[in-house]
Amino acid sequence: MYLDIESVKEAAERLGSFHPFFGITFLVCKKGDIPVGKSIPFPINAAEETFLRAHYKPDVGSNFFYQPFRTSSRSGRWLSPKYPYSGSQTNRTRGDLSLAFIHEKGTDQWGWARGYVGALRAKLETDKSGPIPAFWLAVWLYRDKNWSEGTAPKDVVKHFFRDFSITSEESHSLFATETPRFTPFLSEESFSDRKLLQFIGSAPDAEPDEGGTLKLLRLRGVGPCDPLEFEPADRLSIITGDNGLGKTFLLESAWWGLTGQWAERMAYPNRDEGKKPASISFQIAGPSSEGKVTAISFDYETQRWPAPKGRPTIPGLIIYARVDGSFAVWDPVRHTTMQGGEGNPALLFSNRDVLIGLEGKIEGLLRDWTRWQHSEPVVFETFKSVLRKLSPPDMLPLTPGEPTRMPNEARPIPTLEHNYGTVPFTNESAGVKRVVTLAYLIVWAWNEHKVYSSIAGKQPQTRVVILIDEMEAHLHPKWQRVILPALVDVTSILSSEIQPQMIIATHSPLVLASVETIFSDTTDKLFHLELRDETRRVSFRQIPFVPYGRIDRWLTSDLFELRQARSQEAEKAIEDARKIMESPGPQKEEIRMASHALVRSALPPNDEFWARWTYFAEKNGVEL
Repeated sequence: MYLDIESVKEAAERLGSFHPFFGITFLVCKKGDIPVGKSIPFPINAAEETFLRAHYKPDVGSNFFYQPFRTSSRSGRWLSPKYPYSGSQTNRTRGDLSLAFIHEKGTDQWGWARGYVGALRAKLETDKSGPIPAFWLAVWLYRDKNWSEGTAPKDVVKHFFRDFSITSEESHSLFATETPRFTPFLSEESFSDRKLLQFIGSAPDAEPDEGGTLKLLRLRGVGPCDPLEFEPADRLSIITGDNGLGKTFLLESAWWGLTGQWAERMAYPNRDEGKKPASISFQIAGPSSEGKVTAISFDYETQRWPAPKGRPTIPGLIIYARVDGSFAVWDPVRHTTMQGGEGNPALLFSNRDVLIGLEGKIEGLLRDWTRWQHSEPVVFETFKSVLRKLSPPDMLPLTPGEPTRMPNEARPIPTLEHNYGTVPFTNESAGVKRVVTLAYLIVWAWNEHKVYSSIAGKQPQTRVVILIDEMEAHLHPKWQRVILPALVDVTSILSSEIQPQMIIATHSPLVLASVETIFSDTTDKLFHLELRDETRRVSFRQIPFVPYGRIDRWLTSDLFELRQARSQEAEKAIEDARKIMESPGPQKEEIRMASHALVRSALPPNDEFWARWTYFAEKNGVEL
């Protein structure tokens, strides 16, 4: 049994007001068994270094130590490798704590002064920190110890006192021995400092964590919704809202937060804000770190958003499908290999670039499709599998045929097999082109990432971020009803280890209805942008995902805000008729006029409202 991560986190917080001396030097001297009233040779610097390596080094790859105690250092709680020979030595030889020792300057002779307990107690009182919480200090020190089942908090304290030979006087004068009363604090899962690093942050010399996803995006003084705070879900985030309220802007800002590059036009602060501070903040969480919030303020002098200086977390592979048919791709391996060199790790492709290529960047769908089909069977099989997964219902699966030559084309053109025959890709419908192009970019980006990773001697990332604006663009309602669940499954075709984060903007009730069977409150979120009537300001909020079942009920939900799933004319005619039905003394003439309005609105004879209206009219002496 091991201490659970939440207990260790709490220990780090509980120890935050205490001087580091009590968690390091004091315990090192107790382990070294230095005497009271005289000194002995004791290499205290080396002993502290060994102790710090054993208990205060959550990142074994770093040269720094982490201590959870009080600090005034600019580096925070991460201690320099020289700490035992500098900062700690200063604490031992100067000020109040030096009174606890017998030590001749310039020697390795150390011992406890008579009355050292009183001197240490006085330091705790001066700091107003109170006695040291023995249980929480023990939790920190023994966070990776395997405890026997049934261990209680008091057993942890006893083990700590015994291990460090804490005397009765020390126990009563320096420590708080009370133990907390809470549910079991032990777990069968082995403790890992990797999880602790997600809480305390990375060491100053740590390599950037790779494979991150967007944890937070915060916009101030920029965009239609001001302020805006967006905390995407781990797997699927769906963004809805009327035209012009900022769905695309949110995706563009998310892309910038992840990559540090604008996909096209840079965002500018809102004009009505004058020169008030405008900022974009983002947080990228990695496999071993929650990441830190980075805030970038707009520089009015240069009229630019300054590039973030260093990224504690590098995101995973990012694919952004924009509504105009262009794409943007960001590869973390390109980012790391270009550090200090020339070039932009973000690849921005127009619709034409994706189709026919961009020199030095991408060969293009027409060339790659034909090449994969004839000489790279593994990649081509992946491409075919992705096409099958994304295929529309009521049609043959999207299946590549043999390339063909077309008039005025100097290259073979890929084809697709349909129920009615073989169609060159360049002659396909807009909907088929959009989905096939998306499939191509996903397979191409993943394949390029694997190639670059192999060259760099790295393993491919397991996190992929996919941003898609207007998921439903050009798609028939039947296709809209299946495309998003299919897309969620697509990454498993690339690799079973991939964990996708998808951020999707949509206007379609069919897309919302399509995820009713796969939406999970633990991995997915639904967000809505709306214009508040009372303030005329745009608001952004997460809303509960409620399965409405029928598409017309999605249309009349708060997301799409239609009063009725009918034509605008029929809606008005019905609303006017209802007012008459609710009036205390309806007149026959107004009932007849309302009936004519219902007919003129093309309300079909089988509409359910007719039954109620006919009964009401006849009850009031009007025959229809």
